[in-house]
Amino acid sequence: MSEKPASGNDIRMRGFRDRALVETALEWIDDRTEPLTGENVDYSAAHHRVLAADVTSPLDVPAFDRSAMDGFALRGAETEGAGDYNPLTLKVIGEALPGQPFDGQVSKGRAVRIMTGAPLPDGADAVLPAEYATQTDNSVEVTATVAPEKNVGRKGEDVTAGEVLLKSGRKLRPQDIGLLGSVGLTRVSAVRRPKVRLVVTGNELIKPGEPLGTYQIYESNSSMLRGLITRDGAELESQCDVVDDRDEIQKAIVSPGADVVLVSGGSSVGQEDHAPSILKEVGELAIHGIAMRPSSPTGIGCIGETLVCLLPGNPVSCLCAYDFFAGRAIRLMGGRSGDWPYARTTAVLAKKLVSAIGRVDYCRVAIENDSVRPLALSGASILSSTTRADGFVIVPHELEGYAPGTELEVYLYDSVN
Repeated sequence: MSEKPASGNDIRMRGFRDRALVETALEWIDDRTEPLTGENVDYSAAHHRVLAADVTSPLDVPAFDRSAMDGFALRGAETEGAGDYNPLTLKVIGEALPGQPFDGQVSKGRAVRIMTGAPLPDGADAVLPAEYATQTDNSVEVTATVAPEKNVGRKGEDVTAGEVLLKSGRKLRPQDIGLLGSVGLTRVSAVRRPKVRLVVTGNELIKPGEPLGTYQIYESNSSMLRGLITRDGAELESQCDVVDDRDEIQKAIVSPGADVVLVSGGSSVGQEDHAPSILKEVGELAIHGIAMRPSSPTGIGCIGETLVCLLPGNPVSCLCAYDFFAGRAIRLMGGRSGDWPYARTTAVLAKKLVSAIGRVDYCRVAIENDSVRPLALSGASILSSTTRADGFVIVPHELEGYAPGTELEVYLYDSVN
């Protein structure tokens, strides 16, 4: 294992002299982060992608007047007065099917049998539903009045040519993709998905499935982070699993190809915490140490245009730091909202929630009978606290907690926006 002498950039074993406010870290991220460039993608693979440009319709939908019912195309005014006790008779002169229009004119006293979606014949202005008509040989008996324009889909009724269908910045939903297909568009400009590299550090870590040795632990942060970056619209560029060796960590961090580098572990000020001093030497360590619990040892900086987030190794701290900072940056790069991606609810606090003025607290909570209570097990290494929790509450730095009976906003783990 390589070990370099301490330098002016080496902050190991010195502790944090001070900690940045959460708001300061968020401001730094927001100031340095903007959506990536657009790329041309197939519309069928664009689900949940973010549009990089407005989408304009090249045509009218429908492109022709068409029937909205199975029945008979006719002149609506000719059905006036028709009813069960006063049936009217029209001559049936043909049939119109989807893709197979009737080649002729509907004149006075005439009707055309028509199916839903078929082109409306010339001369007809309404469609009588089949349940109000009885066809016999070449005539139809009409037993209901249908007004002109009734049961007809007019040209451009859904979409008009030149209309802006979807605006830049929209995250595409399944119905949006369907709309693109309905106007014949197969390619759209979508914000490029951020490429994220995971650098996982730690001599004590082994992969799940391998025999567990004495004093070893299974590495879990990378599997959690993979799910989080997928949720936030990014793609994994690579994963580098390295021991606590300065040269290996530096190589993994500085290699080109990623928009974001997430370093899991080694972010604090311990003897084997190399990442902060490496980032300070090869790039910018803008923030190291944040006034929050958990995730206090978080570091944020950059190497050129690449954002680097140093995430604590404790699993809950890793999750918290990702959601507060790294996830926000990734979402902004992908053209999404930087806000928390969790749905929210309100609930009344059943038990006192203790914090401390000067730091932000990320508190896992359970919701029972419309009330919320903090979980007793809430340490930074207790990952199961996040699986037992329904969500979390954020206590701002200016408060020392909340009293029972306070109505709180709760972010729900199981409901993601």
